Amino acid sequence: MNLTVHQVERIKELLNQGRHNILILTHRNPDGDAIGASLALYNLFLKMGHIVDVLIPNKLPDFLKWMKHADSIHIYSNKQKKSIELIKNATLIFALDFNDISRIDDFKSHVVDSNAYKILIDHHPDPGDHADLIISQTAVSSTAELVYSFIQLMSLTEYIDTDIAECIYCGIMTDTGCFSFNSSYPETFQSVAELMNYGIKKDKIYDLVYDNFSYNRMRLMGYCLDKKMKHIKDYHTAYISLSQKELKDYNFKTGDSEGFVNLPLSIEGVQFSALFIEKKNMVKVSLRSKGDFAVNTIAAEYFNGGGHENASGGESYDSLEKTVDKFVNLLPKFKNDLLGA
Repeated sequence: MNLTVHQVERIKELLNQGRHNILILTHRNPDGDAIGASLALYNLFLKMGHIVDVLIPNKLPDFLKWMKHADSIHIYSNKQKKSIELIKNATLIFALDFNDISRIDDFKSHVVDSNAYKILIDHHPDPGDHADLIISQTAVSSTAELVYSFIQLMSLTEYIDTDIAECIYCGIMTDTGCFSFNSSYPETFQSVAELMNYGIKKDKIYDLVYDNFSYNRMRLMGYCLDKKMKHIKDYHTAYISLSQKELKDYNFKTGDSEGFVNLPLSIEGVQFSALFIEKKNMVKVSLRSKGDFAVNTIAAEYFNGGGHENASGGESYDSLEKTVDKFVNLLPKFKNDLLGA
């Protein structure tokens, strides 16, 4: 972890300086890594005797609500006044799993204005300067793994229990696609091996996350594969697009599209996949790739986003149809890269 001795001592001093009001933040549309990392720190700081809250911009998927104290998470879109009060009262703020302050949406200005000491823990490239201390390592599998390293570095492993270990494991498991990507370093598996010693049941966690979807979600996935997936063989690419009407037809809930962007990568020869989901004011864009084909540069240059080399996302403010057309028209620019990926 890229911290100096002085920085480590500074954080230890802060955490042992008495009872803090600690606020943990993560990004909109939180995934398993965001929630797992946040609740791991929440449960740990709670055991240390601090006053702790987790604040997210919008609701979390149902399949992540099994983690301990998930029911204590504050959702800004539901309780704006209470959320702003939490930010004002915070003495320490931990920002997890986002490199750009815009990813916390409407309460970002309140965080910027806060006098709390801010610590960013993240594994996405190019972190912004919205924190007093930045812990950023892009080679690490997940923010959850970084949180585990942080706990070790702060000499706080005595507080880790089964519940905290499960949160960390969930973050690592989901952000690596069950260890199918972002997991090429031995340290990741060393961390998982150590977490197993806390009594976590990895098969149970897998079942809670991946075998716990609604009937409507499964119907929607079938519809995507049968009617909505487009394969552009010449460019080793496939994509799925979903309109608001289609989402409504299948009673879409937050989290129902989790993993859909990865489905086309199972097609022989496909190196690049995309998922376009129409929202009220924009189109959410998710990009995935195999091999050396980098999608984060495409997300940043064309879709107001960014992320990892093989897993990125962004937004489009054009219509769904225009966004998909833009994507398809981009493919000739990357033909040589795709063929060589």
